[in-house]
Amino acid sequence: MTDASLHALVLVCTLKPSPAESSSQLLAEQVVAELEKHGASGEIIRVVDHDVRFGVSTDEGDGDGWPAIRAKLLASDILVIATPIWMGQPSSVCKMTLERLDAELGETDDEGRMLTEGKVAMVAVVGNEDGAHHTVAEVLQGLNDTGFTAASTAGTYWVGEAMQGTDYLELEKTPEKTASATEAAVRNAVHLARLLRDSPYPASA
Repeated sequence: MTDASLHALVLVCTLKPSPAESSSQLLAEQVVAELEKHGASGEIIRVVDHDVRFGVSTDEGDGDGWPAIRAKLLASDILVIATPIWMGQPSSVCKMTLERLDAELGETDDEGRMLTEGKVAMVAVVGNEDGAHHTVAEVLQGLNDTGFTAASTAGTYWVGEAMQGTDYLELEKTPEKTASATEAAVRNAVHLARLLRDSPYPASA
């Protein structure tokens, strides 16, 4: 079943501003391609291209780039965080993004639900060292804490062989395991987003 009304926002947390090539951007584009196969649309934003300020509010003022991104997030059904691994950790841009989402803990609708409740979370990770499972777990936990729901197999990743310098975007072909993980994560995210849209979480007591 497809549903073109479902929309995903993909936040790419590379350290590289556009138009620099980015493995995280490439995996994000592959996620969007899978979303389209399943009848959903997707938009990619490279966070570092915007003047997003450090902070834990919905708007840090003085030209903060986060409010415009947040508006797109709140209008979406699925949020995908795509991040590289640095020193076994999500990128600093990814961590800043999670810190900005902390503000959602204090934002609720008229029935007491966080505005992010009912939205589905997915994580895409690339790197040249161990840490993909740790990074997926850390990011999904942060997203779950701030109202998002993770479907089954909610992460896709690629990590290269240790102590070598090949990037994901330098591969001649997408590895089958990564491609199948991306397809499964997207398929399940779209399914869950449809269910949550049609049957929202109960209101706060």
